[in-house]
Amino acid sequence: MTARSPHPGPATLEERVTGALVGAAVGDALGGPVEGYSPEQILERHGGRVHGVVGPWNGDDWRTARPLAPYHKGDGHVTDDTLMTHALVRVYGTVRDHLDAYAVAEHLVPDLMTHPRWIPELEAEALPLQRIFLAEKWLVARIHYGHVDPREAGTGNIVNCGAAMYMAPVGLVNAAHPAGAYAEALDVAGAHQSSYGREAAGVFAAAVAAACVPGATPDSVVAACLSLAKDGTRDAIEAVCEVAARHSDFESALTPLREAVTPYDTVGPDYRAPSLGARRPSRLHAIEELPVALGMLLVSGGDFRHAVLGSVNYGRDCDSIATMAGALAGALGSPVPEEWAKRVAEASRLDLWEPAATLAAVAREVFGRDLARRREHERAFGAIGGP
Repeated sequence: MTARSPHPGPATLEERVTGALVGAAVGDALGGPVEGYSPEQILERHGGRVHGVVGPWNGDDWRTARPLAPYHKGDGHVTDDTLMTHALVRVYGTVRDHLDAYAVAEHLVPDLMTHPRWIPELEAEALPLQRIFLAEKWLVARIHYGHVDPREAGTGNIVNCGAAMYMAPVGLVNAAHPAGAYAEALDVAGAHQSSYGREAAGVFAAAVAAACVPGATPDSVVAACLSLAKDGTRDAIEAVCEVAARHSDFESALTPLREAVTPYDTVGPDYRAPSLGARRPSRLHAIEELPVALGMLLVSGGDFRHAVLGSVNYGRDCDSIATMAGALAGALGSPVPEEWAKRVAEASRLDLWEPAATLAAVAREVFGRDLARRREHERAFGAIGGP
């Protein structure tokens, strides 16, 4: 097991934003080639645990081999988690203020539909719409073609981690304000998801915001999540994190974490053949990815390498789990290994640092606007007899 790297001194906003966004992309890229498989299958395929960037599951046959063709998953390529995260950053860069479901309709949907971009897994320029999963295509079908109220457009979609996986920017714009991040993400995610999929988006954004609080720890991040999460999402986080607290190495935690989240997960034991009740709205259930990512954050003590590698080797939807764990560890200040970041950026042909610079500047602008709005409220409230 790789030794844990100590956290540096207090991180600036720019360092936390960079750590979170670059960390999310690295986690995504490391998890992509083993997504959908079990820890046992990963162990057999790679002759041991995954410890960094690996090639496609089917080797040189990735172009035609099912079920992954025609996507080049592996060799450091990011997936739709990062594509959607960067798209949301672009929306923030345009609006330069807090977002809501209408901002998704007015800016994110057109971005997905009309602007060709480099898609690493397709090794070509294409519209992001041509790569994203059906649960994300729902945004376009419901909002652009169906003209549904953006605040309600997520209703009827399959309930999964599709909205949660790209909510780190919401947490970063609301850095150190988990409740604000939770509320904003719930509004944004209403255009995409409902039920526990939408709830997970809110809680993940809150977790990222909580990780930016000076002196934050994995325990304080989980505590912030539990203070805000509702229904099955809260129960799943509590159950998984209670188990995670007993482990300090991901190898011993893989099976216990899966067992802890199983009662709340609707997909079932065979990830590629979901159960009949999978991904349907419920107040009793939760997506698997967020509780496990928080669990791995606890197991690792916040160390980036350990949290991401634990998430990757967990299998199942491990690119999204590692995206979330990477964002959280990066926001806490644990360094993203330079060799991984450089490899992923070069392989994906993406600038992983530019979106972070954009979002950090937006976060500062938004905070300034928030401060002015609060001062105006204080003056108005005082004028009507408030303290």
